[in-house]
Amino acid sequence: MGISRLKHRLAFALAGISLAATAHAQLFGGDEEARRRVEALRQQVQESQRTLEERLTKIESGVNAGASRDAILDLSNQLESVRGDMAKLRGQIEVLSNQIETAGQRQKDLYLDIDTRLRKLEQAREQAAAQPPATAQAPAAADEPSAAETRAYQAALDQFKLGNYSLAVAAMQGFMVTYPQSKLAPNAQYWIGMAHSGQRNYKEAIAAQRKLLAAWPESDKAPDAMLSIASAQETMGDRKSAQRTLEELVARFPSSSSAAAAKQRLAAFSKR
Repeated sequence: MGISRLKHRLAFALAGISLAATAHAQLFGGDEEARRRVEALRQQVQESQRTLEERLTKIESGVNAGASRDAILDLSNQLESVRGDMAKLRGQIEVLSNQIETAGQRQKDLYLDIDTRLRKLEQAREQAAAQPPATAQAPAAADEPSAAETRAYQAALDQFKLGNYSLAVAAMQGFMVTYPQSKLAPNAQYWIGMAHSGQRNYKEAIAAQRKLLAAWPESDKAPDAMLSIASAQETMGDRKSAQRTLEELVARFPSSSSAAAAKQRLAAFSKR
């Protein structure tokens, strides 16, 4: 390959890497950790571009000056080194892009789950408000949450919505101590796990969701808990465990919305 052509390809590749890094920084600008990593990679790309261009210029000068056979061999080795450096840069941007994409998907899944749960809760409250008040002779059903339970649960959930994850954990745990038989107890346990995930305490998050699965294996929150476990396992780098959890989720709760999300993630795993 000619020197000029190699320089052209080098410039094109580095420009593509830089543009890709910029695009990811704009897309995930709200993720401070991802933004810092993209910025660090962009600086590395710029430094590598300067270094590689200097090396190619020296190589080109040596060829034009009619270098000796030994010098030509040395230049050939340097060219191979340049190609290796370019491959490393491409690999770094690919790995980082995949990591950021995964983090972004987990963030989207979390927000979607929160939004869905909040809508269901609001619908339940509206339905309860629309029902006629019970007479003195007709006590409320024992399995329905009382007004005090609902207020306590909502107060704890509000802490999660505000991003006060430590307070959310404490509030949900307090709710479960006060109302251990509440119909909302599985939900509270689920949000304890999600709050741990929000603090990046993934081992605690997995333990909390497994506690839900052990105590309420048939709860509506059970498939959501398994999806949360898989997300935590993947974030920790245990992809095999995450895949097994997703496969178990699909097998146990095939008609759940979480199973549909699990199938999409399993399909993405097979493409990597």
